[in-house]
Amino acid sequence: MLRLDNIHKQYISGDTKVEALKGVSLAFRRSEFVSILGPSGCGKTTLLNIIGGLDRYDEGNLSIDGKSTREFRDGDWDAYRNHSVGFVFQTYNLIPHQSVLSNVELALTLSGVSKAERRRRAVAVLERVGLGDQLRKRPNQLS
Repeated sequence: MLRLDNIHKQYISGDTKVEALKGVSLAFRRSEFVSILGPSGCGKTTLLNIIGGLDRYDEGNLSIDGKSTREFRDGDWDAYRNHSVGFVFQTYNLIPHQSVLSNVELALTLSGVSKAERRRRAVAVLERVGLGDQLRKRPNQLS
């Protein structure tokens, strides 16, 4: 489970202090699929960067499976990102000369998963999102 309690994040831009997040509290269940929606500038990217360990919060607490991240070191965040969280960015940065399947397998390669298990997991997740018949296509062949 992932829990955010009273998360605050500020950025300084020149002489201006921008409060990107002001007391955000949320909880997510394991394997829950979540969409974060809102107008431009409301803090969606900041929230996701904090959840994904790409940015640090100023106040509050982010707990992962009941463990506070306040004392996490870079290696702890790396392990968390590598095994527990995934992102689909607006600019998805897929490798254009690789198939859709190979692109999905790449993340698992970096996690040290065996070739057979990578293939099994990648095919399963692509089928789950409705791309099971697109495995061999290149990214530019998808709409």
